[in-house]
Amino acid sequence: MTLPQKLTLFDLDYTLLPIDSDYEWGVFTTQLGWNDAADFTRRNDAFYAQYKAGTLNIQEYVRFATAAICRQGAIRSEAAHAEFMRAIVQKAIQPQALELVRGHQRAGDLVLIVTATNEFVTRPIAQAFGVPDLIAINLVRDPATSWFNGQIDGTPSFREGKVARVQQWLAQRGLHWDTLETTFYSDSPNDLPLLEQATHPVATNPDDALRAVATRRGWRILELF
Repeated sequence: MTLPQKLTLFDLDYTLLPIDSDYEWGVFTTQLGWNDAADFTRRNDAFYAQYKAGTLNIQEYVRFATAAICRQGAIRSEAAHAEFMRAIVQKAIQPQALELVRGHQRAGDLVLIVTATNEFVTRPIAQAFGVPDLIAINLVRDPATSWFNGQIDGTPSFREGKVARVQQWLAQRGLHWDTLETTFYSDSPNDLPLLEQATHPVATNPDDALRAVATRRGWRILELF
């Protein structure tokens, strides 16, 4: 009897990282003077509250969150992100999170980070975790500048969209849910659609809402931080 191949999926913010990378990137760019501090903080906090409440309009949020890099252009944005990685992200990556990822990799699992944060912010973070396969919110590039224009390209990897994007990723590789043993680590009730799809859902550093669901359904609860 052939055992099913194992696929391990990780959310990123507050799951593998003890921070929200998109939120912290907004704070970082505001400190650079790229945003009006009072207005940006007010709107950023409002969007984050909507995310926690499950009412976030992802299209509106991505336009807001990427406005600064759209204005600044590729060279300045990429240089700033490299400093963001050094100053904020690398300090937030904790040994137990790295070991969790590497343990699944050593076991031969397919490992994939699936996040609702955009690709510009998260691809270098996935690389820092040693995970080459990333599903994030893809951004449209303006043909005239080859740089981002604030619009989402394709299905956003948010809520039900995470399931759709993982399905696309599997199909491109000739794989299917039914032939895989899947584990998904997440902190957020926004990820319930993908948690419910997984063979082994793991509520990781869960907020109160997800903890209640996980407890009721008998899911594993992991306190990584």
